[in-house]
Amino acid sequence: AYESLEGERSGIVITFVMIFVLISVVLLLAAVTLGLMVATRLVQPVSQLITGAERVRDGDLSFRVPLDGQGDELEALSRAFNRMTAQLETQRNELIAANRLNDERRRFTEAILGGVTAGVIGLDPARKIDLPNRSASDLLGVDLEDYLAQELTDVIPEFQPLFDDFSRDGDRSKPRQIEIRRDGVNLTLMARVTAEWADDGTVFGYVVTFDDVTELQTAQRMAAWADVARRIAHEIKNPLTPIQLSAERLKRRYLKQITDDQEVFTTCTDTIIRQVSDIGRMVDEFSSFARMPSPTMRLENIGELVKSAVFLQKQAHSNITYDFDRSGIEDLQISCDAHQVNQCLTNTLKNAAEAIEGREKPEEGELPPGKIEISVAVSPDNQRVFVAVSDNGKGLPAEHRERLTEPYVTTRSKGTGLGLAIVKKIMEDHGGELILSDGVESGATITLSFPKVVEAEIDSVASDAHSSGN
Repeated sequence: AYESLEGERSGIVITFVMIFVLISVVLLLAAVTLGLMVATRLVQPVSQLITGAERVRDGDLSFRVPLDGQGDELEALSRAFNRMTAQLETQRNELIAANRLNDERRRFTEAILGGVTAGVIGLDPARKIDLPNRSASDLLGVDLEDYLAQELTDVIPEFQPLFDDFSRDGDRSKPRQIEIRRDGVNLTLMARVTAEWADDGTVFGYVVTFDDVTELQTAQRMAAWADVARRIAHEIKNPLTPIQLSAERLKRRYLKQITDDQEVFTTCTDTIIRQVSDIGRMVDEFSSFARMPSPTMRLENIGELVKSAVFLQKQAHSNITYDFDRSGIEDLQISCDAHQVNQCLTNTLKNAAEAIEGREKPEEGELPPGKIEISVAVSPDNQRVFVAVSDNGKGLPAEHRERLTEPYVTTRSKGTGLGLAIVKKIMEDHGGELILSDGVESGATITLSFPKVVEAEIDSVASDAHSSGN
């Protein structure tokens, strides 16, 4: 039996070895599986955290790490990560909403600044241009967008007194009139500067606001002068006729009775009559300016109106050459009051003639012959009709030229200063414009700009006239 078992020992050993190997392999596989399970349990939350961090870095704050409910440290870390991303998402949404609201307010503010007629310029603490609106550039005649980050007083030196007042008055300056000259025209601006204060009491910017009050001041002066003209005409006109009649009666009755210094008596009475006549003419101009009637609009041939005015001036100033070419404008019509437009043309031609007569004779040589050129043209856009009167007279002054259209402002010693004021008033009543400019070579050019009548308006006026006739 021993020998039999001894002979089978190798097989039993192999069997035991195989069983041992099998059990070892099973245990190894179980250990590896258990290790992988434990590793997966440890690594999966970390991997999810890594994935979440990558998603957050890419801007996806809505990502949340799944929770397994184990209640261990990794789950606590995941909860903290989710709270962090939730808070970041909430803050980002609030910032986006605030930025959207700020953008809407900024666009609304820019729309307001772009729509207002007043000029508004935002400055930084160093008084450098930061945010100008379009009206500011238009009023100043400078594109302020090209001068960003430059000091306002360097670009527009006329604003320096405004900041001097601000330094003296405090955080808000008083309104100040500023005179600027752009393209040969003087403008009057009413300006104010206001400081923007931070919570710590420092200035973080300035706002300069201004508006063009040139036309307002002109209108105020016109209204004031019109009132003065009414009072003068009322107070002076009444005694003029008795004075003139008394002087004429004295001359008729006592001229033959005076034997000594009869010539002196005649000269004195003639002077009284002449001066009363001059004063009467001036009073008539006052009355005309003070009580300008409303225009009665009718279709008129502008060429005929100009021709009539030129003909009258030719008779009065035979020493001046009048050049008026009517070719191409025979049927050109405008809607106007013929009497008032004729008054405009007469005053304009009269001013041109007086400018020629007021020329100073040069030290050497002779003055060129007086010449006045009249032209009628239509604007390129077919919207306006221009009547230009050019002369070779002494020209217009370079300074304060725009004030020539104000009452009682004149460059002539014998002028009343009402001619151009009346012309401007009539042109404004007609929806037109009075333009003063220098001549091509010498003298001046005065242009009357009228709205052009379109075909539909001509038919409408003709229909109204036909209906009223029936």
